[in-house]
Amino acid sequence: MSLESVRKQFEEEGIADRIMKFEKSSATVEEAAVDIGCKPEEICKTMAFDVDGKTVLIAMAGDVKVSNHKYKGFFHKKAKMLRGDEVAERTSHPIGGVCPFGLPADCVVYLDESLKRFEKVYPACGSINSAIGVTVDELEKLAHAAGWIDVSEPQA
Repeated sequence: MSLESVRKQFEEEGIADRIMKFEKSSATVEEAAVDIGCKPEEICKTMAFDVDGKTVLIAMAGDVKVSNHKYKGFFHKKAKMLRGDEVAERTSHPIGGVCPFGLPADCVVYLDESLKRFEKVYPACGSINSAIGVTVDELEKLAHAAGWIDVSEPQA
Protein backbone atom coordinates (compact mmCIF):
# COMPACT_ATOMS: atom_id res chain seq x y z
CA MET A 1 0.00 0.00 0.00
CA SER A 2 2.00 2.99 1.30
CA LEU A 3 2.44 5.67 -1.38
CA GLU A 4 -0.10 3.91 -3.60
CA SER A 5 -2.84 4.04 -0.94
CA VAL A 6 -2.12 7.73 -0.35
CA ARG A 7 -2.09 8.46 -4.09
CA LYS A 8 -5.45 6.67 -4.46
CA GLN A 9 -6.99 8.76 -1.67
CA PHE A 10 -5.55 11.96 -3.14
CA GLU A 11 -6.77 11.09 -6.65
CA GLU A 12 -10.27 10.86 -5.21
CA GLU A 13 -9.73 14.29 -3.61
CA GLY A 14 -8.27 15.75 -6.84
CA ILE A 15 -4.89 16.59 -5.28
CA ALA A 16 -2.63 13.69 -6.32
CA ASP A 17 -0.64 16.07 -8.52
CA ARG A 18 0.50 17.89 -5.35
CA ILE A 19 2.50 14.90 -4.05
CA MET A 20 6.22 15.71 -4.01
CA LYS A 21 8.70 12.89 -4.64
CA PHE A 22 12.39 13.23 -3.86
CA GLU A 23 15.46 11.46 -5.21
CA LYS A 24 16.81 10.86 -1.70
CA SER A 25 15.28 10.10 1.66
CA SER A 26 13.07 12.63 3.39
CA ALA A 27 12.43 10.21 6.26
CA THR A 28 13.61 12.52 9.05
CA VAL A 29 12.30 15.96 9.92
CA GLU A 30 15.64 17.49 8.97
CA GLU A 31 15.89 15.67 5.61
CA ALA A 32 12.30 16.55 4.72
CA ALA A 33 12.78 20.23 5.59
CA VAL A 34 15.86 20.43 3.34
CA ASP A 35 14.14 18.60 0.46
CA ILE A 36 11.00 20.74 0.70
CA GLY A 37 12.72 24.02 1.54
CA CYS A 38 10.74 24.74 4.70
CA LYS A 39 11.50 25.08 8.40
CA PRO A 40 11.82 21.80 10.37
CA GLU A 41 8.92 22.78 12.62
CA GLU A 42 6.62 22.94 9.55
CA ILE A 43 7.17 19.23 8.91
CA CYS A 44 4.15 17.26 10.11
CA LYS A 45 5.51 14.06 11.62
CA THR A 46 3.17 11.19 12.42
CA MET A 47 3.81 8.97 15.42
CA ALA A 48 2.19 5.53 15.70
CA PHE A 49 0.99 4.06 19.01
CA ASP A 50 -0.84 1.04 20.36
CA VAL A 51 -3.75 1.99 22.62
CA ASP A 52 -5.57 -1.08 23.92
CA GLY A 53 -4.84 -2.96 20.70
CA LYS A 54 -5.92 -0.09 18.45
CA THR A 55 -3.54 1.70 16.11
CA VAL A 56 -3.50 5.40 17.00
CA LEU A 57 -1.58 7.93 14.94
CA ILE A 58 -0.76 11.41 16.18
CA ALA A 59 0.35 14.04 13.69
CA MET A 60 2.45 16.79 15.26
CA ALA A 61 4.85 19.60 14.40
CA GLY A 62 8.44 18.72 13.60
CA ASP A 63 9.88 20.58 16.59
CA VAL A 64 7.92 18.83 19.36
CA LYS A 65 7.88 15.44 21.05
CA VAL A 66 5.22 13.48 22.87
CA SER A 67 4.77 14.55 26.48
CA ASN A 68 4.30 11.38 28.50
CA HIS A 69 2.33 13.32 31.12
CA LYS A 70 -0.08 14.86 28.58
CA TYR A 71 -0.40 11.58 26.65
CA LYS A 72 -1.34 9.71 29.83
CA GLY A 73 -3.80 12.46 30.73
CA PHE A 74 -5.61 12.04 27.40
CA PHE A 75 -5.37 8.29 26.77
CA HIS A 76 -5.29 7.25 30.47
CA LYS A 77 -2.28 5.01 29.90
CA LYS A 78 1.43 5.22 29.27
CA ALA A 79 2.51 5.88 25.68
CA LYS A 80 3.41 2.69 23.83
CA MET A 81 4.84 3.34 20.38
CA LEU A 82 4.50 0.62 17.78
CA ARG A 83 7.61 -1.53 17.42
CA GLY A 84 9.54 -1.19 14.20
CA ASP A 85 8.18 -4.44 12.79
CA GLU A 86 4.58 -3.41 13.61
CA VAL A 87 4.59 -0.01 11.92
CA ALA A 88 4.21 -1.06 8.26
CA GLU A 89 1.98 -3.98 9.19
CA ARG A 90 -0.51 -1.81 11.07
CA THR A 91 -0.32 1.49 9.14
CA SER A 92 0.61 0.27 5.63
CA HIS A 93 3.45 2.82 5.68
CA PRO A 94 7.16 2.30 6.37
CA ILE A 95 9.00 4.02 9.21
CA GLY A 96 9.96 7.44 7.86
CA GLY A 97 6.90 7.54 5.61
CA VAL A 98 4.13 7.19 8.18
CA CYS A 99 1.42 9.74 7.54
CA PRO A 100 -2.25 10.31 8.38
CA PHE A 101 -3.43 9.38 4.87
CA GLY A 102 -4.17 6.15 2.99
CA LEU A 103 -4.51 4.17 6.20
CA PRO A 104 -6.34 0.96 7.00
CA ALA A 105 -9.88 1.66 8.27
CA ASP A 106 -9.06 0.58 11.84
CA CYS A 107 -6.45 3.33 12.37
CA VAL A 108 -7.48 6.38 14.42
CA VAL A 109 -5.79 9.72 13.68
CA TYR A 110 -5.46 12.66 16.04
CA LEU A 111 -3.89 16.02 15.26
CA ASP A 112 -1.74 17.69 17.89
CA GLU A 113 -2.35 21.34 18.77
CA SER A 114 1.30 22.08 17.88
CA LEU A 115 0.27 22.17 14.20
CA LYS A 116 -2.27 24.98 14.63
CA ARG A 117 0.41 27.69 14.64
CA PHE A 118 1.13 27.08 10.94
CA GLU A 119 -0.81 28.00 7.85
CA LYS A 120 0.73 25.13 5.89
CA VAL A 121 2.44 21.90 6.99
CA TYR A 122 4.23 19.09 5.16
CA PRO A 123 3.40 15.48 6.06
CA ALA A 124 4.87 12.44 4.32
CA CYS A 125 2.79 10.55 1.77
CA GLY A 126 3.42 6.94 2.71
CA SER A 127 7.03 6.56 1.56
CA ILE A 128 10.44 7.69 2.81
CA ASN A 129 10.84 10.11 -0.10
CA SER A 130 7.49 11.86 -0.47
CA ALA A 131 5.53 14.75 1.04
CA ILE A 132 2.64 17.10 0.38
CA GLY A 133 2.02 20.67 1.44
CA VAL A 134 -1.43 21.13 2.99
CA THR A 135 -3.19 23.76 5.03
CA VAL A 136 -4.10 22.73 8.55
CA ASP A 137 -7.78 22.66 7.53
CA GLU A 138 -6.94 20.35 4.60
CA LEU A 139 -4.90 18.14 6.92
CA GLU A 140 -7.85 17.74 9.29
CA LYS A 141 -10.18 16.80 6.43
CA LEU A 142 -7.75 14.51 4.55
CA ALA A 143 -6.68 12.69 7.72
CA HIS A 144 -10.29 12.02 8.72
CA ALA A 145 -9.06 13.16 12.13
CA ALA A 146 -10.86 12.02 15.26
CA GLY A 147 -10.01 15.41 16.75
CA TRP A 148 -7.40 17.83 18.02
CA ILE A 149 -5.44 16.93 21.14
CA ASP A 150 -2.60 18.48 23.15
CA VAL A 151 -0.03 15.77 23.88
CA SER A 152 3.23 17.47 22.86
CA GLU A 153 6.00 19.49 24.43
CA PRO A 154 9.05 21.25 22.97
CA GLN A 155 12.02 19.04 22.20
CA ALA A 156 14.91 19.59 24.60
